[in-house]
Amino acid sequence: MLSPRLQLKVAQKQILTPGLVQMVTVLHLNRLELKEMINQEIIDNPVLEETLDADEEISPEELQPLLEAERSSDLADKDLLDAADIRIEPDSAELINATFNEGAMDAASASEMPGSQDTALATDAPETAEQSSTDPFDEIDFGSFFDDYLDPGYKSPASESVEKPSFETFLSQPQTLPDYLRSQLSIGLLDDDTRDAAESIIGNLDDDGYLTATLDEMAEQGDHRPEIMAAALRAVQSLDPAGVGARDLRECLLLQIESGNGIGGVAWKIVSDHMRLLETRQFKEMARVLGRPQEHIDVAVARIRHLDPRPGARFSGPGARTVEPDIHFIRDGEDFIIQMNDDDLPQLRLNAQYRRMLERDNGATKDVRDYVRERYSSALMLIKNIEQRKQTILKVCESIRRRQLEFLLHGIDYLRPMMIKDVAEEVGVHPSTVSRAVANKYADTPHGVYELRYFFSEAVQGPQGGDTPLLLLKRKVKKMIDDEDQKHPLTDDQITAKLHMEGIQVTRRTVAKYREDLKIPSTHQRRVRE
Repeated sequence: MLSPRLQLKVAQKQILTPGLVQMVTVLHLNRLELKEMINQEIIDNPVLEETLDADEEISPEELQPLLEAERSSDLADKDLLDAADIRIEPDSAELINATFNEGAMDAASASEMPGSQDTALATDAPETAEQSSTDPFDEIDFGSFFDDYLDPGYKSPASESVEKPSFETFLSQPQTLPDYLRSQLSIGLLDDDTRDAAESIIGNLDDDGYLTATLDEMAEQGDHRPEIMAAALRAVQSLDPAGVGARDLRECLLLQIESGNGIGGVAWKIVSDHMRLLETRQFKEMARVLGRPQEHIDVAVARIRHLDPRPGARFSGPGARTVEPDIHFIRDGEDFIIQMNDDDLPQLRLNAQYRRMLERDNGATKDVRDYVRERYSSALMLIKNIEQRKQTILKVCESIRRRQLEFLLHGIDYLRPMMIKDVAEEVGVHPSTVSRAVANKYADTPHGVYELRYFFSEAVQGPQGGDTPLLLLKRKVKKMIDDEDQKHPLTDDQITAKLHMEGIQVTRRTVAKYREDLKIPSTHQRRVRE
């Protein structure tokens, strides 16, 4: 019989503490995300603040024992305040009021004394005459002035030598294809009906710049006459980039040839009437059909190859990504110095002003005192996790430096296979920790900015393949195809045989997969026929 029952059971299970969850989260963040998180924590946690002056703050070393003692025993708030021993300066408002009152009293007393102004003028007259004889600019220490007010702050020699990305590489906002076309359409001489129809056409363009709806559908939807739609289509197709507004590939290429005054030429005839011969690369047959010398065909084909089959693609990409390196590999002779890029990260400190809320004599309730104590504990946890993140990334990058020193010195052709589990064993952490430490983080090297995951690659099988990562294997395949005879291109079997001769054991299917990943056509499509 099934019935509800009470039963006691002993079980073990792992639960992530809030501190461990935060540590894992902080470790996964890159530099920009960490900066945003710190700024948000400063807003949410009142005891955290950003400052460069640490004269009045509670250090984590001082506060941590107090918080632990508060948890383990019933330590009074007064004992906590006495142990912190932090001096609070007078309030800024009280200091300003006191200064203002003293100045007002001095001015009043001076005005009540008869002849005080004349005496003051008489007393200051000799000094004024003496000062007028000297140049006042000589008394200004311009060196100290510029040091005090124009000093950009302390920078270590290593950080000053790092070449930062140019400001010109950042975009404030990417421009979309419809916006670009409408900006050109706004200065065109069109009547209102044609302009409205052109707006409808622009709204029906896909990401590549092709028209996805028919003129009849747009005419019926927008209540436009067919001749108005035809005029609007011609207006859109005359805009930059050339080829936009086409309804198929053939029309797109013809529009681009037309924009270069190539109507009626060899390239125009090839695209207009012989696209099949062009796709199959039958250039000899093309010359025979058109009755043109082979040299004319070669020039026309070269021109067609420079046309853009997706004219709107450059406006519809994901946009510019703001990438800032988290790590700098700075060359020092035959070695490299690893430096964290934390120049403009907010420097956190604990605000000592809130300690007064822990005083029972100050009128704070127990809930307020508990809240402030919990905020201090949360702030300490965040500072600790940020430092833990820094140390973990530095240890992982130190292992990368030792294993990829040849790459840092000579370039990508010297990249070596490296697995996450090997680095984790060397650092002494779990592989998932290394995976989070390198996720979405970039390193500035002498050969460019690379994602840290770029350095991790599996080795290829074979006697010589053990030192070859998969990335370099793809480069080998691409180089073989680039150097092949176009009349007799290499097959996947031939590429596989060449790799076997070099000691790299791969299958034909693997080579075909790498070729497809590199977007390289098949042997039949690469062959140039006689």
